[in-house]
Amino acid sequence: MNTRRIKIVFDADEPVRLDKHLANLRLQELHSRTFIESLIKEDGILVNNIPVKKSFLLTRGDEIDLKLPEPPDYQMKAQDIPLDVVYEDDDLAVINKAAGMIVHPGHGNPDGTLVNAIMYRFAGELSTGRDPNRPGIVHRLDRGTSGLIIIAKTDAAQVALNHQFARREIKKTYLAITSGIPEPPEGSIECNIARSLKNPRQMCVAEKGKWAVLHYKTIQYYHYFALVKVQLETGRMHQIRVQFAQRNMPILGDLLYNTRRYVHALLPQNMKHKATELLTNRLLRQALHAWRLQFIHPISGAEMDFCAALPEDFLYTLKWLERYFAVDTDSASLNVILEENKTW
Repeated sequence: MNTRRIKIVFDADEPVRLDKHLANLRLQELHSRTFIESLIKEDGILVNNIPVKKSFLLTRGDEIDLKLPEPPDYQMKAQDIPLDVVYEDDDLAVINKAAGMIVHPGHGNPDGTLVNAIMYRFAGELSTGRDPNRPGIVHRLDRGTSGLIIIAKTDAAQVALNHQFARREIKKTYLAITSGIPEPPEGSIECNIARSLKNPRQMCVAEKGKWAVLHYKTIQYYHYFALVKVQLETGRMHQIRVQFAQRNMPILGDLLYNTRRYVHALLPQNMKHKATELLTNRLLRQALHAWRLQFIHPISGAEMDFCAALPEDFLYTLKWLERYFAVDTDSASLNVILEENKTW
């Protein structure tokens, strides 16, 4: 059986049981405590290259080596899942993906994805792609990120769009709500990004990672928060989330690179409960929206330019910020922000 390996470096001050630490990482590949225990019994999990028991206490610097069986091939199936189709022609489609929808099947998510939905919506009209489990997929958005994504309906469109992405000719603009005020208010962030050795779910700034650069501009200030426009020059995994967190302005609601404790630390005591209420009941994902997409049509050569209206939870959060944290209560700028498809 084919296997894949994941290495993790334990970096906490207090010792933690091996099984508990692995469960807390919430890796899709380690989908249950029972599965973790079975891997440990079968010597599929080593610590410092030595088989150990599930109760082994990890200390700082311990290296955990996971040997995971490759998942079986997914039986791809079309599923009637609602889609917001912004544009469609014979060669491509542009979808406004809902937050919470995974783009393609993976560990622990064999169906219910965007791929399953487009197989139903565009039956027989999708490119074969570079992976049989990802027909029509040209690029990705994180599960918790809403907004625009391109679907290729023909192989010719797929190839041409891949070239545009490789040459960084496709312009992607995001809207993000940050915990903390960007300083300076506009600029660029450039660094190398790689997968974290502490938690394989995360990416991190690393000397030997892949080069990543974005450009941002603050378009609305609030006390302790900001609405920011972001343009990606590169398209690394979790790029905006990692680079903003590295600048101490993590995305509001991001459970992987931000914490409720960090948000609470920004706020006066009498407002902490308001943030808890927002993050518990209304904003259940990172406040990041792929708002605008500009590219050249891969077949006709026409200039394509699309905007995706802000989803309800994002709109609610902006109104929440205006209510409790407005810098200028007489400002009309929020009305401008809320205009559908408004270009800044």
